[in-house]
Amino acid sequence: MSAGRILVVDDDPQIRRVMRVTLTGHGYEVDDVKNGEAALEKLRDERFDLVLLDMNMPGMGGLETCRAIRAQSEIAIIMLTVRDSEADKVDALDAGADDYVTKPYNPPELLARIRAALRRTPWTQGPSGRMTLGPVEVDFDTRHVTARGRSVRLTPKEFELLRYFVAHANKVLSHRELLQAVWGPDYGDQVDYLRVFVNQLRKKIETKPSSPVYLLTEPWVGYRFYLPPEKP
Repeated sequence: MSAGRILVVDDDPQIRRVMRVTLTGHGYEVDDVKNGEAALEKLRDERFDLVLLDMNMPGMGGLETCRAIRAQSEIAIIMLTVRDSEADKVDALDAGADDYVTKPYNPPELLARIRAALRRTPWTQGPSGRMTLGPVEVDFDTRHVTARGRSVRLTPKEFELLRYFVAHANKVLSHRELLQAVWGPDYGDQVDYLRVFVNQLRKKIETKPSSPVYLLTEPWVGYRFYLPPEKP
């Protein structure tokens, strides 16, 4: 039984070969293309569960390709980049990627990131219906978010993170609990990684992300999602 279908998008044929060998050896079905245009065409014609997308490609770059994919699909996307600056990570997440991996990648780490991206949140008692956070409205049933009348796109992992926060509102959640609940048991110590995702989420749901009202930091521990009590 296939562990999932993965499309590798990279202009380097050697990287595509290595990826194919590594991933097929762990039960994945793999196809590959060398540029963004070919990736979009392949995704129109076939079904995949995840895209491994190189950030730096000639022609249609990885960020542009990511935006184009995300505009029409909720497929899991992991961006591959040779740079490890926070700005590059933020650019990848802003474009709609669910995750990022730095080249040269470590195979066990890449496989863990793939499992996390394909993973579905195990708990099912999350919030449903609609919730209003100031000018932001979240519809948990349709996974739709609007802010000041405009649609806001959350990546699948950002939405799962928000859903977990709301399900445990007003409780202090440790970094480890958040990472393992949303990303899985392979995670737990990646505090900087979580911080990037939380900052991205704040940009989308907070009026002033630098002075959050809802998604609060608990120093040295984790985060707390504040929901004011309902007015009688």
